[in-house]
Amino acid sequence: MSGEPSPAPDRVHDLLRSLVRTLTHAELAETAAYVVLSLGVAFTGSLATVLLVPLVQPGHTLPFGSVLFDAGRSVEMQAAIFAAAMVTFALLRWQTARLGARLVGRYGMSLRRRVHARVVDAPLSSLADSTSAEIANVLIHNVELIVQGFNALQQLLIAGVTAAVSIGFAFWVSPPLMLAAPLLAGLGLLASRAYGREQSLVSRQYVVDMTRLFWHSEDFPRRLRHIRSFGKEDVEKESYGAISARLCHGYRRQLELLASGRLVLELLAAAGIAALFVLAHRWRGIDQASLIAVCLLLGRLLPYLMSTRQSFQQLRSAAPAFELWQRYMHLDSARPSAAPSHATTSAGALHIERMRLMPPACGLDVGDLVLVPGELTLISGDSGIGKSSLVDVLAGMMAPVTFAARAGERPIDFEEYCERVRHGAYVSQNVRPWQHSVRECLLWAAPEATDEMLRSALRDVGLDKRLASSKHGLDTALYNSSSRLSGGELQRLLLAQVILRQPFLALLDEATSALDAAAEIAVLSAVKSRLRQTVLIVVSHRSGVAAIADQCLTIGNDLVTMVKGQRDPSPREASFGVSNRAKS
Repeated sequence: MSGEPSPAPDRVHDLLRSLVRTLTHAELAETAAYVVLSLGVAFTGSLATVLLVPLVQPGHTLPFGSVLFDAGRSVEMQAAIFAAAMVTFALLRWQTARLGARLVGRYGMSLRRRVHARVVDAPLSSLADSTSAEIANVLIHNVELIVQGFNALQQLLIAGVTAAVSIGFAFWVSPPLMLAAPLLAGLGLLASRAYGREQSLVSRQYVVDMTRLFWHSEDFPRRLRHIRSFGKEDVEKESYGAISARLCHGYRRQLELLASGRLVLELLAAAGIAALFVLAHRWRGIDQASLIAVCLLLGRLLPYLMSTRQSFQQLRSAAPAFELWQRYMHLDSARPSAAPSHATTSAGALHIERMRLMPPACGLDVGDLVLVPGELTLISGDSGIGKSSLVDVLAGMMAPVTFAARAGERPIDFEEYCERVRHGAYVSQNVRPWQHSVRECLLWAAPEATDEMLRSALRDVGLDKRLASSKHGLDTALYNSSSRLSGGELQRLLLAQVILRQPFLALLDEATSALDAAAEIAVLSAVKSRLRQTVLIVVSHRSGVAAIADQCLTIGNDLVTMVKGQRDPSPREASFGVSNRAKS
């Protein structure tokens, strides 16, 4: 069939065993039914082929019994029996294809939902070595390769069963198999044209849904911080699942259209062949019954032989894709078992006495940092020095190496600290809204908010005038060519989410980088005034932000941190700077 080597037997065996373990009990039952139907399809197809014998050569008998091959029947009756067998074969094959389509579609949906839910719940430390592109690949294209491999296994199963049954029938009818000639080679071209228009529409919609799925996966580590800080893990899973369900429908519909086109062709072929042999018998006798039957039996195998190469190629692609999928499925879960109470998360000031985190490689020590609701803390320092890692720890999304803190006069550990700051909001310069409109974006953060509350938040961040110029108002699309929001406007929109959220802890990691200096100060001042019960932490390279900050935490090039308050003109070097061994 092809000169390319097949997958290593051990690897294919491991892949098959792993695929079986990922199937649910219901899917295993459907797979068993699929195997039984495939056997039925192969048997009825071969039987229908053998039933041509009494049509092309009346009176010819085969060692199969006298019920189906009664020489005394009329040609019309034999043609009717043949047509009934062909219709049964076509319907069984159609039903088998529909069942296979359901299996493939549901299997793909299950793989996507499971690995997405696992990544959403995984600790950030386990994703530290994963690039955004790899995660997006696991969630989208990688799973598609596995689904194609699963579908290839189905095709190989059908090919094997059909080949075994057809060759068995062919040997039973006539030994000289090499003399037969395939008669149905052109059906593949006809099948490709059946339901072409609808199949084209379904394929285009499939591409659109796949693009939407990519938006759900782009720059996932920073997006995940944003989702978790708003406590929207379940909403994210539901939205992702809805798109995955549409992809399931699109994939299933493509396979169903292919099966339906095949059904139409085979029904026409059944009637056409039956009529042809009736006419051949009436007008001219043909004494080639066994040979024609063998040719038809072997001709049925040609499409499967042609698709075997592609199936093995898909298996070769699916094996490493499935290994990568399993690696992400083995990630631990960092999501708490129960949501914290409001009383826990709305406590007063937190005093971090000492904290050590890594990265950076030699460690960063922070001490004597007081987080007070209603106050703004500015974190500054050169790029790549550990600011984002510090923000992750302060957000409770990454555990530090050491941690000692107090709530009032009572010591707390990092787990309790995480509970207190869990009602939070994280916004980064790399997070972009993925919703369709301004309203959808704001309601994602505050589902119960009224239109007046949405407009008030937009006024606070200076986005109200921009929407006033749009005829769609709150329903203005974010990325349409006629109403696309700029980078700075998108950042303002995310800050409006924070205002609506009213978090206990808000972390803005370069969240105003797309604004000019004056606009940055104005927006941050408005956010601060609206969030009087919020600990506001801002990461910025602009020194002007210090004018509105209540305290500044600066990370020096030697990884020594200094905390300076507005009412404390002398900076305090952190009690736990970088160790001497780390400095050396």
